[in-house]
Order: sequence, then structure tokens, then C-alpha cells
Amino acid sequence: MNIAAAANETLAHNSNLLVYSAMAVYTLAFVAHMAEWVFGSRSKVGRTAAALTANATAAAPATITVRGAQQGGGTAVLERPQVITKTAAGSRDVPDGPGAAGGTEKGDLYGRIAISLTVLAWALHVGGVLTRALSVQRAPWGNMYEFSTTFAAVAVGVYLVLLTLKKNVRWLGLPLVTTVLLDLGLAVSVLYTASDQLVPALHSYWLWIHVSCAILSGAVLYMGAVATVLFLFRDRYEAKLADPAGKQPGAFARSVLERLPSAASLDKFAYRVNATVFPLWTFTIIAGAIWAGAAWGRYWGWDPKEVWSFITWVAYACYLHARATAGWKGRKAAWLGLIAFGCYLFNYYGVNIFVQGLHSYAGV
Repeated sequence: MNIAAAANETLAHNSNLLVYSAMAVYTLAFVAHMAEWVFGSRSKVGRTAAALTANATAAAPATITVRGAQQGGGTAVLERPQVITKTAAGSRDVPDGPGAAGGTEKGDLYGRIAISLTVLAWALHVGGVLTRALSVQRAPWGNMYEFSTTFAAVAVGVYLVLLTLKKNVRWLGLPLVTTVLLDLGLAVSVLYTASDQLVPALHSYWLWIHVSCAILSGAVLYMGAVATVLFLFRDRYEAKLADPAGKQPGAFARSVLERLPSAASLDKFAYRVNATVFPLWTFTIIAGAIWAGAAWGRYWGWDPKEVWSFITWVAYACYLHARATAGWKGRKAAWLGLIAFGCYLFNYYGVNIFVQGLHSYAGV
């Protein structure tokens, strides 16, 4: 074995150690995020849900009954409080969710610890990805293992950038860290592939352009999908609260869902991130077609990967079109958005593993 090969093998080993170290720290971050949800405050929207309704506040001011204690000579009956999910027209969104203004000191402490651990885990994670790149001397996304580890690192990076920009997205921390751990666990146990060089057709600068855009697009679309799933739970929860005659949420549901932003906030966040990244996903498909023309002599060949990339594009286009023109909001749009992200997931896992094609990594 020559010196260069030995050095590359050492780098690959160090990359694996860094990824496993990142997983260990992500696990600690997961525990800290859980502690924030347990000890932190309810969302500000959840707290304002206890506000009196307009009818209640318009009741006779002279006498009211509070918890059965009558004051004065009369009684005003208070209706069930409404759930307030929007601020006044023209004002900014109410900060809510874990880490929002008004949270408990203990909850905020655990939240800051969770973010600090996430940053440390992300630094180790990125180190593992870069070391893998040095070991193969190319872009670190030539197979499913490399793509998965890079995808997870980019997803966490997007989350940390949003926090740096003072966006109220700390509520994403727990589902993000959970899915990153699952992704890395799958990568190191099932998808792992030893360091190797690419096939000649993939040796192109378009690898950096096309695949990097695909990874970034997927990371942001993932953010939208998580927000959409949480929206469905929170929306159903608010609907139950607003129906005094229906079955009310249990104690566990209240404990969890009161710590989420309002359904309106989650729906808005999902729509904004999907709309923002859609042009990049469009460019990803165009760049892939250009690369295919240079590598295989045709821009489009109905390869399974090409087909499902286009299906994913159509699904998100339908989602955005319905939101913009048909007025689809809420649950109908949410389900359409999840179907679109399901197409993205199948495009990656299903096509790469189970379908033979020029893009597939069957046998990994």
C-alpha cells in the first residue's frame, strides 16, 4: 500500500469517527431538547388561549362570577375562551413555541444547552463530511451514504442559520435532531459504502452544481414537511378546543401541542419555505438535464430518477399553484405538500435502492 492510499484510508477512518462522535452529541442535544419541552413554558399562543372572548368581555361589568365566587348582586356567564392564532392586521407574528418570549427560566436554560450541543454536533458532523471528501478527493456525495450524511449536515446548518437570523424556529430542534439521528443511523448501518472513486461519467463540475442544489433543496423541503406535519396536529388540537360540545384534548396532547406555535404560524412557515426553495429545485432539474447531455449525450431519457424528479416538481408546483390561485389553505394544502415531499423521499430512497437505472445505487 502506497503512502497516498494509506493517508486516504486514515482520513476515511477519521471521517467515520467524527460522524459517530456527532451522533453521540446529537443524542445529548435530543435529551436537552426534550427537557426544554418538558420544563419549558407553553407557547405564547397557548397562553393567550385563556383570554376572554369578545362576548365575555362585553358582559355586564358591574358583577361577574369568578370560579363560583359571586361579586355584587348579579352574575355574568363567561363563554369558553377562543383560541387566538393570529395577531392584528398589519402587526408582526406573535412569538410562540419553545424558546419564545415569556418562557420559563429553566426551559430557556435547557433550550440554550440544546442549541449549544446541536452546534457542537454539527461542527463534528461537518468535519466528518469534509474529511470524507479529502479521503476520496472529490465532492462527498458520490453514493447514498455520502449523500445522507451531507443532507443531514445541511439540514442542521439551515436550522442554525435561521436561528442566527433571529427566526423563531427553536420548535424545529426536537424533530430535526430526532430525524438527523435516524438518518445517520441508517447511513452508518445500512447505506455505508467504503471510500471509492466515481464512475467516469460522473467526473464533472456539474456534480458540484447539480447535487449540491439537490441537497440544499431537499433540506429546506424537509423543513417545510416537518412544519406541515406539526401543523396537522396543532390544527386538529385547536379545532377541538374551539368546539365546546366535542371531545376535548387529553392532558398529554395539551402538554405537547401547547408548546408548538399556532396552526396559522406553522402553515405560513411551511408555505414560505416551500415557495422559497421551489426555484432552486427547478434549477436542480435543469442542471441535471444539462449534465446528462454532457455525460450521456441526451438531456432527457425518462430514467426513473429523472421521472420522479419531475413528478416531485409537478407535485410542489400543484401545491404552490393551489395556495396562490385556488385559495387552498390549511389541511387540504398540507396534505398536498406532504404528498409532494413523499415523492421527494421515494425519488431518493425508492429509486436509488429498488429501481435500476443510470442514477440508482442498487446494492449499496
